Amino acid sequence: MDYIVTLMPLILMFVIFYFLLIRPQQKRQKAIQQMQSELKKGDKIVTIGGLHGIVDAVDEGKIVIKCGDGTRLTYDRAAVREVVVED
Repeated sequence: MDYIVTLMPLILMFVIFYFLLIRPQQKRQKAIQQMQSELKKGDKIVTIGGLHGIVDAVDEGKIVIKCGDGTRLTYDRAAVREVVVED
């Protein structure tokens, strides 16, 4: 019985870490993967490196981004940080 009392703070600390750190990170990662899988032509995006552009073509693992001056760049889907929604 005494060992349960000794392990209780460790178990409580793990539960707190799970709900405060691990679970929210998993939710964010799942949302990012869903956003990247739902990319379509015409979406305004920002890459992880800060490049702003419009999706010109979508392939399985890659996308072609059209930049402001008409340049087209090929990126992995994983490089997309967010889809920009303008009001």
